[in-house]
Amino acid sequence: MIKFEKFTLDNGLRVIVHQDKSTPLACINTLYDVGARDENPEQTGFAHLFEHLMFGGSVNIPNFDEPLQRVGGENNAFTTNDITNYYLTLPSDNLETGFWLESDRMLSLAFSGKSLEVQRNVVIEEFKQRYLNQPYGDIWLLLRPLTFKVHPYMWDTIGKEISHIENAKMDDVKNFFKKFYTPANAVMVVAGNVELDNVKQLAEKYFGPIPKSESYKRNLPKEPEQTEARTLMVERDVPADAIYKAYHMCSRYDKEYYAVDLLSDILSQGNSSRLHNELIKEKKLFSEINAFVMGDMDKGLFLVSGKVTQGVSIKQADDGINALLEKFKAELVTENELRKVKNKSEATHVFGEVDVLNKATNLAISELMGDAEIINHETQKYSAVTAEEIKQQANIIFRNENCSTLYYKRKGS
Repeated sequence: MIKFEKFTLDNGLRVIVHQDKSTPLACINTLYDVGARDENPEQTGFAHLFEHLMFGGSVNIPNFDEPLQRVGGENNAFTTNDITNYYLTLPSDNLETGFWLESDRMLSLAFSGKSLEVQRNVVIEEFKQRYLNQPYGDIWLLLRPLTFKVHPYMWDTIGKEISHIENAKMDDVKNFFKKFYTPANAVMVVAGNVELDNVKQLAEKYFGPIPKSESYKRNLPKEPEQTEARTLMVERDVPADAIYKAYHMCSRYDKEYYAVDLLSDILSQGNSSRLHNELIKEKKLFSEINAFVMGDMDKGLFLVSGKVTQGVSIKQADDGINALLEKFKAELVTENELRKVKNKSEATHVFGEVDVLNKATNLAISELMGDAEIINHETQKYSAVTAEEIKQQANIIFRNENCSTLYYKRKGS
């Protein structure tokens, strides 16, 4: 059970405080309710660009990292299609420095032409290195538009194409910031060796003066149900053929999510999992194979992906996946299988609660989903999943017409 206190500033900033006296550190996790799904389809990659720009300095602090490192702190961030999350850790005695840094960039990010140019070039280089020039790097650039035709999950966080970042104008960037990087669109978690009264005082001092603005109301197009199988075959200079099968599934908010998450674990978690046993050990169709859920806030994807064994045709390998999933749909998982993945899920949750930064991030995401208290009920929700619910979800998800398959062929194979 993670204990916490909550309060909201007049400008709409939600603040969650979790005291953990076992650590000398404090953590400030600032989650902004903006991700790649909130971008203009003609100006994609902006949420990720901002992840970089937010470290480019603010009006009063030209170099974000320097004052933090001076007091023994460190920081980082990540962007997904749903959220952008910034976090820093530092000795709790220096907590005020963290408040000063985070509030200054929320209030007055430095929009200099130099900063935009530097970070734009960093992102373009990342696009080229990680997505275009790396083996299997362009998978999501191919798979997302294959699986989504209407919903903005159709592009990856890096963006649809380099030109969208290349052509980003200063006004476009400022408007994006003004719309999303506001107190009312953020959740801040302060965790570690901290006191509630001190956090309240610091929050009022540093974030209270930031003006209130209208909170963003999300209204995204819903993806229509997929009614026929989709396929795409590409050839690339890669060491092995690969298959990526994407199935539409429920959202992270839906009660069915817990059954689907455990379903993915039964299929591919560990060497005794279904996919590993049958398709790697017994039939030797794949050298590696995985199944996982994306955990998207809107209706998202269930992925089955694998590298095909040398000498095995892509059709043989694909048939092997399909046959296994059909068999899975026809029978209930064993009590032993279900108990094992539930135990692993519980252990992961318990170990996750040891790290103060993990707790801070999960509290912020839970609050974004409706209530930070959600974090304390996750284990029970996984524990309550039945074999019947898993079978039901398998039959809903693993339908041929609900699947988009990317065949990623090695040149000359």
